[in-house]
Amino acid sequence: MNSDHNDDNLLIARAFGSEDATAATMTTLDGSGGTWSYRTPAGDAELTVPWSTEITERPEIRREIVVLYDAACERLGITPRPH
Repeated sequence: MNSDHNDDNLLIARAFGSEDATAATMTTLDGSGGTWSYRTPAGDAELTVPWSTEITERPEIRREIVVLYDAACERLGITPRPH
């Protein structure tokens, strides 16, 4: 998630954490949600965002990241790119 999706990490941090986030990294995930560390001009913070549904299988992670990406775009008024 981090090396391939830096922009998506930042978008999620801005939408669900702080709009002035300047960098973000996904640090962990479990069946309930994902956790990101992000940086703002005021300092570092952490954010946990729940998945839309509990996940139990690895392939479900991508689906839930896409759901979060789309929700982040909607919150920020950004047109999402095609998946």
